[in-house]
Amino acid sequence: MPCSDKHILITGGAGYIGSHTTIELLQAGYKIVIIDNLHNSSYEAIRRIEKITSCHVPFHKVDILDKPKLELLFKKYKFWGVIHFAGLKAVGESTHKPLDYHHVNITGTLCLLETMKAAGCTNIVFSSSATVYGEPPYIPIPETSPLGATNPYGHTKHFIEEIIRDLCIAEPIWNAALLRYFNPAGAHPSGIMGEDPKGIPYNLMPYLAQVAVGKRECLSVFGSDFPTRDGTGIRDYIHVVDLSLGHLAALEKLSTNPGCVAYNLGTGMGSTVLEMITAFNSAVGKELPYKICPRRAGDVPNLTADPSKAKAELGWSTKFTLEDCCADLWRWQLGNPNGYEGFESEPPAETDLVVE
Repeated sequence: MPCSDKHILITGGAGYIGSHTTIELLQAGYKIVIIDNLHNSSYEAIRRIEKITSCHVPFHKVDILDKPKLELLFKKYKFWGVIHFAGLKAVGESTHKPLDYHHVNITGTLCLLETMKAAGCTNIVFSSSATVYGEPPYIPIPETSPLGATNPYGHTKHFIEEIIRDLCIAEPIWNAALLRYFNPAGAHPSGIMGEDPKGIPYNLMPYLAQVAVGKRECLSVFGSDFPTRDGTGIRDYIHVVDLSLGHLAALEKLSTNPGCVAYNLGTGMGSTVLEMITAFNSAVGKELPYKICPRRAGDVPNLTADPSKAKAELGWSTKFTLEDCCADLWRWQLGNPNGYEGFESEPPAETDLVVE
């Protein structure tokens, strides 16, 4: 089936990764519908998608926990597949709000899967995470590494993977790609769209970018006593456009009826926090202040991907460098120092689905 005949639902499509993935799918010819509850995102992202692609994107403000609206959505559109991003996503926050994370991420996914099943839509790409590996026994991490998350956020991703895997075994008509991605970074090269966390950012790169534009005083580096080359944690930073293209490749893989498959999406090269700060300093052109703080609960020393399976089976590999990540992030932040703040964040009233 040519991709132009495929309608794809993107949950959480106004978020950082969802919005960038939407661009790549639209440019590949897919027909996209986005839902998002806008809890940690803005409708302005939809406008930016349309500006970049010159395509209209149907959007509905829907929470994945709202099953009646999900059912109405699946009656309105005939979806071939779903890319599932929607959920809470901060490791640190999850340790303080575990019940929220389990309820939103797991219960929300169950609502989505049940609605998909009832509608006969049996193809899903799931936004998982490298946190499912916990503290891995060896680096780089292959997909065969034991799973054992060390924080509530990672637990929810692991549990959802198992739910989807069980479903695919019980009902072989289902196809699922579980994408375990590492640390997304960067922004769209146009500078028009990027990450816009509401409130205080939980992740390194958006926080550092806000320090660079003067919104934050100083970056906190959590832990300097890890068993790494400079004592700070090592992460595999992947450009958000490379990551988005990984979702496109995974969606196309589902057309071959692979059952349930898992892939790492990463570069295979890890950088320490201090190395990332140095790289971003170079993009900005000045030294940014940081302070060393104690480790956070649930953090592990090293999460670096072995992406060879995705390369072999999906024909996917990364193209952007760490320097590209920093340059594109800085271009976005410099041009949008307050992110989407100041733009209308709510969608038009007619985008709301009304359950009779």
